[in-house]
Amino acid sequence: MKVQEEINFNRITEAINYIKANFKSQPDLEEIAKQVNLSAFHFQKLFSEWAGTSPKRFLQYISIGYAKQLLKDNQTLFDTALATGLSGTSRLHDLFVNIEGMTPGEYKNGGENLNINYSFAESPFGNILVASTDKGICNMAFYEDENQAIKNLQKQFPAAKYKEIMDLAQQNSLIIFNHDWSKIEQIKLHLKGTDFQLKVWESLLKIPMGKLSTYGSIAKNLQNPNASRAVGTAIGDNPIAFLIPCHRVIQSSGALGGYHWGVDRKLAIIGWEAAKSEMESE
Repeated sequence: MKVQEEINFNRITEAINYIKANFKSQPDLEEIAKQVNLSAFHFQKLFSEWAGTSPKRFLQYISIGYAKQLLKDNQTLFDTALATGLSGTSRLHDLFVNIEGMTPGEYKNGGENLNINYSFAESPFGNILVASTDKGICNMAFYEDENQAIKNLQKQFPAAKYKEIMDLAQQNSLIIFNHDWSKIEQIKLHLKGTDFQLKVWESLLKIPMGKLSTYGSIAKNLQNPNASRAVGTAIGDNPIAFLIPCHRVIQSSGALGGYHWGVDRKLAIIGWEAAKSEMESE
């Protein structure tokens, strides 16, 4: 490692340790930068390059990790906010919505007031479970074992009320297997994820049917070229198979890469879409 690179590495390590040790006081950018003898502007740029995220976002991740543990231990929202160094429950609310895609109350009660409909259907690529809330599709997964599929769904919101029924949202989502992807805007999604995950999943929706992209290309499109691994993790966490086309992402080497629902199924979907796209262009 070159001398300057080693200096930068040590500075980022020192900054990360400082954030971890002092997150309860919610230090601002200038305070953290001062600890490593850099200007706020230079530190912001350097930290983002080395850590793949901004100092503010890293602080939020540390804070919310601590807050989630307190909520699991049955601490009140107010006490959790104060213990995390936030001024009140409104800031805790904003933090959760920004990072988790749901309110702290929803996280704490596991979706207690959420009603989820689900149904089983057949697709060209095997059996599929589709689930929806009043806001849209919240889960779509290929499955081999029906009981395990339900258990996996319930892990997302263990306290939600579940009902086996096919509603209009689910019907619309299944039509996509027989119609072109220009109709995708008619399908509403109800996603729970971090801001970064949501951005990655949104980028997947922009990959045309019959086309492929790479983890590195998506990272570059998100203005974060060093985040290929983080992109891969977010893609692996995609809760909605096929509709959010994570199957269209491969490695830069041309290798298929992984797929939550099986590499053989991924290859079958890619081939099916390529053939269908070619037929539609003729």
